[in-house]
This record gives sequence, C-alpha cells and structure tokens, in this order.
Amino acid sequence: MQDESIFTYDVKIRKVWAVKGSKPIILSTGSKRKSVVFGALAEDGAQLFRQYPTANSDYFLLFLKELVRKFPKMIFFMDKAPWHTEHRVKSFLRKNRFNLKVIFFPKGYPESNPMEECWNEGKDSILGSTFYNSFAEFKSAISNYYRTKKFSLDLYKYLCH
Repeated sequence: MQDESIFTYDVKIRKVWAVKGSKPIILSTGSKRKSVVFGALAEDGAQLFRQYPTANSDYFLLFLKELVRKFPKMIFFMDKAPWHTEHRVKSFLRKNRFNLKVIFFPKGYPESNPMEECWNEGKDSILGSTFYNSFAEFKSAISNYYRTKKFSLDLYKYLCH
C-alpha cells in the first residue's frame, strides 16, 4: 500500500475550552509552508516513510527507488495521483514490472487504502494541540513520528472493504 499526505505548518485545533461569551485565542503560524510524507506499508508489518518538500513525480521516483531497494518483490497498490501516472514513473514501473506489480485503487474510494489511517493518526498526534516554534521543529516532529510509530493494520480488511 502506498500513499502520500500533506502536512501544513499550522496548528489544527479540534476542540477548545472557553468561557461562554468569550473569544478563544488560538496561536497560529499563518504559514502556508508544508511538508509531504510518502509512505508504504507491507503485509508483514514493514513500512517505509519519507518526507519531501512537495508531491511530484521527481520525489515519487526517489521514493519508488528506495521502496524497490527495501522490498525487491511486491504487489503495489496506489491511487492515480498525477505524479503516479507521469511518463517517467510509467517507464520506471515498466522496467521493474517483474518485481513490482501495480494495482490502482478505485477512483474516489480512499477508504480502501489503509495509509489513510496512518495519515489520520499522524495528523492527530503531530498537529493535535502542539505549537511548533519553527518549521524545522515541525518537520522533525513528522520525521520522528513516522520513524518510530509502528502501524499494525489489517491490510486485507481494507482491500476487501
């Protein structure tokens, strides 16, 4: 399973306690800076996450090359994001077709991808109620979370949903 998610450098407040009639003050960076995390989960629990400045075919190719090194033979499930179907990506997938079988998720059906659960958990944890003083601190928190978190999802439950 493969997917990517955008993490925007700002506080995401879901709930707040406030005195009735008052206006709560919420710290905000006002920044539009973001970081993109590409991730993949394997049936045996192995996982690979990498952080990039944006989502495009150049970074996706870098991620694919790392993925092929880590998992030399795989069935690869992904959506049809524009950078997944770009001509250089198609060429890479064609060259590696004996080791890398690609199956696309149905369009508009993200619930079939277990990676969505990884992104939801990560965003709750990373963006929950923590204010990061710098973008570097924010990116470090993302890296640390996905480097140390072990997801134990039943991948077949999602595929057979």
